[in-house]
Amino acid sequence: MATPYLVEAAAHLAHRPAATAALAVFDRWASSTASPLRRALSARCHALLAPKGSGEAEREFRTALRLHPTEAGTFERARTELLFGQELRRSRRPRDAREHLHRARETFTLLGASRWAEQATAELRAAGESVGPPDLPAARLLTGQQLRIAQLVAEGATNREIAARMFLSTRTVDHHLRNVFHRLGIRSRTELVRAFATDRHVGLASDR
Repeated sequence: MATPYLVEAAAHLAHRPAATAALAVFDRWASSTASPLRRALSARCHALLAPKGSGEAEREFRTALRLHPTEAGTFERARTELLFGQELRRSRRPRDAREHLHRARETFTLLGASRWAEQATAELRAAGESVGPPDLPAARLLTGQQLRIAQLVAEGATNREIAARMFLSTRTVDHHLRNVFHRLGIRSRTELVRAFATDRHVGLASDR
């Protein structure tokens, strides 16, 4: 299962026999398991090793996306969307690239994979898109505890008051609040209040 990452690391090298050999072994294993996810990863690997900007690379990426299960392997599907978006952008097809990069960014954001979401954001900007904070309700961006803390802040509670109500230390509340700011792309409690004022579903989500 490490082969897809080996191939990705070797994709930018001119001489990559080790990756090609490893992929041949991976292909045989993926075919024998009849797993759509593994066959999708195999297609992604072939796309990465195909000539840059070629029809072969695009066909393999599209095959990978077709094979990726929708109910499982969400992270790997988002990785494929990101890599395909990169390929299209570098082939001077920014409009086509943005479609895949947006999907990758949204999935990474929902999964809390902030580093990957940042990479997708950087690719979107390189593709000519002006990208702000993810356009998603706070309830879908935060964990349950983060959401509850954010709601209390939006209601005007101090960190000390939140800590007392949730039986947490003030240091823990501060840590969660920093993560809330990062995930929502905001910098102050005032911006947090505004974000929650536009999210009608926050109250319901926090009571689940």
